[in-house]
Amino acid sequence: MRIRVPIAAVAALLVTVATGSAAAQPLLPTPDPDPFYATPSDLAGHQPGEVLATRAMPALPSFPDTDITLIKFRSTDSTGHPIAATTTVLSPRGRKPDAPVLSLQQIINGLGAQCAVSRVLYTTDPNLMIREAPAWNTVLKRGWTVALPDHLGPRFAYGAAKLGGQITLDGLRAIQRVPDLRVEHSPLAMAGYSGGGMATAWAAALAASYAPDLRIAGAAMGGVPMNLVSMLETLGMNRHPAFGLALAAGLGLEREYPDRFPISDQLNDRGLAIRDKLLNSCTNDILAAGAGQGALDIAKTTVMTDDPQARSVVAENSLELYSGVPNMPVFEWHSPIDGLVPVDAVVNTIHRYCAAGAKVWTEQEPVPDHLTAAVLGVPAAYGWLDARLRGEPAPTNC
Repeated sequence: MRIRVPIAAVAALLVTVATGSAAAQPLLPTPDPDPFYATPSDLAGHQPGEVLATRAMPALPSFPDTDITLIKFRSTDSTGHPIAATTTVLSPRGRKPDAPVLSLQQIINGLGAQCAVSRVLYTTDPNLMIREAPAWNTVLKRGWTVALPDHLGPRFAYGAAKLGGQITLDGLRAIQRVPDLRVEHSPLAMAGYSGGGMATAWAAALAASYAPDLRIAGAAMGGVPMNLVSMLETLGMNRHPAFGLALAAGLGLEREYPDRFPISDQLNDRGLAIRDKLLNSCTNDILAAGAGQGALDIAKTTVMTDDPQARSVVAENSLELYSGVPNMPVFEWHSPIDGLVPVDAVVNTIHRYCAAGAKVWTEQEPVPDHLTAAVLGVPAAYGWLDARLRGEPAPTNC
């Protein structure tokens, strides 16, 4: 598994924005040199989920007897504008027509094109295969097709949780429109943990309004940061070994909301230097660039206050504050004493779903660790997904 973001560190993102000042333009990632990822000129003429291009990818020895297809499709950003997004589909060669599809949202800690799942699959990083390949192969051996969306979008808007949900849903739409995949009428499911769980949870909550045409059998989500605002309120401005990830999330939100979240305007020289190092970086480089720093080290002022406009961006990406309810069964798991994710926000959100009539099964893993809880919850989550994809009625312990 990848290094998980210490999610509470997003408190450092709400740097004061000078009222009335002109916001600097955010630093966008260097475009991927592969023209496949480029945005087509006629993008606005396409509907969400429409396929823009497909590419058969080279086989990987880590996934025997598996076809790999890269799909580019039309999606929507956080402010309603069309974007081109991508998903990588792993298909068992002996798959039956309309066998199950699982959209698996990976944790993507990054601000550059090389951080995308579709790119990391074809790097020489052996750790990805050590961590992920066994679980993915277990699913593939069941005959399921696995989709791995690049859910940060073309701007690599790390921290924009709602965006990840929309890209996930449009990726499922696109998959069912590629005839060679033979999944046009397949039952659909979604899964993810931590940052990947956030994209999954947002997709589940948005499905009824954003993608009512999809019929999703179930969504399994674990360790989900349900309320970024509460994280802001519970964390001080202390230095943190993983502060780089928090700053990266702020820069990602600036890319997605340049007029409302201009964090670069408030960075001092040290902050700007770190920002420039993070421009196209992935997890390890982000951690190295920001290690041991804190919000007070990189801001122009020594007093950090909540800017209402910037705070509203964080609120818009907080599921506890979003009124939507999943229109599919949900499996949720978490540690009851998670040191990274405020558990009360998880509990409050699940209670709201239950009160609205959603079928929710929630489990607590009896460990005080975010990462261990992820591993312990996976077997039950996948067993639950298997039952949903076989059409069994969803249980609830609301």
